[in-house]
Amino acid sequence: MIAPVGAGSFAEAVRMGSEVFHTLRRDLLAAGHSTGVGDEGGFAPALRMAEEALDFVMAAIERAGYRPGADIGLVMDPASSEFYRDGVYAYAGEGVRRTSAEQVDYLAKLIDAYPIVSVEDPMAEDDLDGWRELTARVGGSCQLTGDDVFCTNEALVRDGIRTGVGNAVLIKVNQIGTLTEALGTVGAARRAGWAAVMSHRSGETEDTTIADLAVATGCGQIKTGSLSRSDRTAKYNQLIRIEEQLGQSAVYGCAAVHDG
Repeated sequence: MIAPVGAGSFAEAVRMGSEVFHTLRRDLLAAGHSTGVGDEGGFAPALRMAEEALDFVMAAIERAGYRPGADIGLVMDPASSEFYRDGVYAYAGEGVRRTSAEQVDYLAKLIDAYPIVSVEDPMAEDDLDGWRELTARVGGSCQLTGDDVFCTNEALVRDGIRTGVGNAVLIKVNQIGTLTEALGTVGAARRAGWAAVMSHRSGETEDTTIADLAVATGCGQIKTGSLSRSDRTAKYNQLIRIEEQLGQSAVYGCAAVHDG
């Protein structure tokens, strides 16, 4: 994913994301990869390693005329719980099995080598020791966002704050079940100095409530898919409308996160 951290407004952030998205599509086509998009609007080329995907996105950012890191940061969501088995992270595509410590080392090296500003679910939800180790190691310079490990649950977030598991939480209203609970989780995170990321779900509709919630909570970050499906672009359009309505009082808080 990409985060237009250097944009001056939300509308500019969307334009930057769109330019990188279409540049990436051309680059993937030129390299012989499929450019079909998935449920969240992102590309799914047959790449073997994370570095290949990161290199493609880095090149697209530069070819679109932007500076990686300064204008646009990289965001990852390994969804590590999905390939964590019996205490080992099994990278089937690479034929590699990494222990928890090796997973921490691997991610820390990626964060050091690329302008990665945020990683969602870098460690499995059951690997709390790994979460704490990674947070202690890179949490001061990189956002580590918990989704599976917190499930938008305020009590779990409070435990994470207390024990040093991550430094940000993904907010999915229909994951926790009520707006009251979701807002409670955002509040707990914000009071601890953590970031909160308002998020879509798979199987989305064109409902734009999460766009309004991102503004209402002042979280500054939204994860709502790529710029290629109406169920995703509806949220971006709503945020652009809100920015236009706010006029000079509008503040671009942090970053819009685009799935790429």
